[in-house]
Amino acid sequence: MDLVSQIDALWENDELDPTPIEQTIRLLDQGEVRVAEKRDGEWLVNEWTKKAILLYFRLRKVEPMEVGGLHFLDKIPVKADYAERGVRVVPPGVARYGSFLSRGVVLMPGFVNIGAWVGPRTMVDTWATVGSCAQIGADVHLAGGAGIGGVLEPPQARPVIVEDGAFIGSRATIVEGVVVGEGAVVAPQVALSASVPIIDVTGPRPVEHRGYVPPRSVVLPGTRSKNYPAGRYELPCALIVGERSASTDLKTSLNDVLREFEIGA
Repeated sequence: MDLVSQIDALWENDELDPTPIEQTIRLLDQGEVRVAEKRDGEWLVNEWTKKAILLYFRLRKVEPMEVGGLHFLDKIPVKADYAERGVRVVPPGVARYGSFLSRGVVLMPGFVNIGAWVGPRTMVDTWATVGSCAQIGADVHLAGGAGIGGVLEPPQARPVIVEDGAFIGSRATIVEGVVVGEGAVVAPQVALSASVPIIDVTGPRPVEHRGYVPPRSVVLPGTRSKNYPAGRYELPCALIVGERSASTDLKTSLNDVLREFEIGA
């Protein structure tokens, strides 16, 4: 049986054979397999890897850990191959074993959970979090306090995906398998989930997306009105107010992009 078949069999039979489970987590840790991959323009989930993570949680026991003089009580050890991988980690930044950080990643005092994949030269800024199984592309900037949610269960559920060159503003929150397209800019404090409307207001009529930010879109927090028996109230949404220009690609600040649309300071 190949590794995929072994994990599927363990999942169905509710068994705990450590060898294929630990081998899968090791491959995730080394970046040789991923929880989700883009094939023919579509993101597809490798369900067996998520099953392996869930089985790994059952396999592992809570135990005391000491890392750099800091003490923890957990099931999953932290990564320890940063120098070999060419990754910079600023104390007390933490990436759990079973996550993968590509060469050139900078992890400030933030957190990367098991199953996550972080692409080359990406910045995970101070107190930013990358949840379990999230897929973060190359040259992405997750600004301070940005929250990328984890999607581990059910195994077939798509994780949060942030594609190459995107900029996620401070305290923005992206959860429930939302896909942020290449080069998109999500402003501070935008909250995106599978049910939050993402409304393109750049044309004569609004165009609504859910769970998807088109490539190069500039997204701001917004509200929409809804009637209830007790009155009319504002609900959160996100507004696409324009498209990122070539002059603000990659090594730019969020303020530069927002100034283009006369939104920033």
